[in-house]
Amino acid sequence: MGVGRASILGTAAASAALVLTAVSAVPATAHTHDGHHQGHGHRDAYVALGDSYTSGPLIPDQVDANCARSNRNYPSLVTRQLSGTTLTDVSCGGATTAEMWKAQGSNPPQLDALNRHTSLVTLQIGGNDIGFGSIIRTCAGAAVSDPTGNPCEKHYMAGGTDQLRAAVEATAPKIDAVLDAVHHRAPRARVVVVGYPALLPDSGVGCRPAVPFADGDFAYLRDTEKRLNTMLARRARAAHATYVDTYTATVGHDMCTAPGVRWIEPLTPAAPAAPAHPNALGEKAMAGAVLDRLCVRGRI
Repeated sequence: MGVGRASILGTAAASAALVLTAVSAVPATAHTHDGHHQGHGHRDAYVALGDSYTSGPLIPDQVDANCARSNRNYPSLVTRQLSGTTLTDVSCGGATTAEMWKAQGSNPPQLDALNRHTSLVTLQIGGNDIGFGSIIRTCAGAAVSDPTGNPCEKHYMAGGTDQLRAAVEATAPKIDAVLDAVHHRAPRARVVVVGYPALLPDSGVGCRPAVPFADGDFAYLRDTEKRLNTMLARRARAAHATYVDTYTATVGHDMCTAPGVRWIEPLTPAAPAAPAHPNALGEKAMAGAVLDRLCVRGRI
């Protein structure tokens, strides 16, 4: 029975890896701005920058195959509550901070969407810089041989240095550079840095095999995400930007919770969403957190 269970976990991890790879390397096809165009002074212009947690891969309706972008992602939902605001959504699945300056398939450099008329910018980036996809693949694979231990933590702590902590620290100056560029290109804009939602139980207690990480690795991975969010909050404050905490708002709706309750899909999704990504409810929750920080109340 142990061999069979290991095979099941390995198959789930492999399947998730394929989908995560697809999200990180989406094919180049037609690029759109979801039917919204940046204004020229007479309307508030909102530009959404970010990765797949912003774009909403596999959530209906997908309006840009190149970037796996949904018209029900949080920028679209936020825009509906901001009367007189136009949206230019250039978020793209697989984006890192590098894609702020370089094209990604048919998606131009994301910073190119900004100009002096931009009044609001949201930025959600950094997860791919530390390697979200590869971390998930590594940890799911390691769990097969040691499901009750902490093999993933041991892997990233080899040599006495926490490689994921180091990756978060190495990403901080990249976030600084992006925020500097945003302020330079859109000097009148309110800049909002959006953190990442709670992917795993805040308790640190796992839910193997539904989420095929080793029991002892859930707390380590939770802490790594919290460290990333803490870094983003600090960089936002240093750049005089607003930070939006989406983690607190999504606790209790992580990928270990039941369908209908969860806002983050597990590695084998039950609702339309990419593995380990927000579903439509998760995007709605993040939109609510952004609107709360903007002091906008409304029905999403």
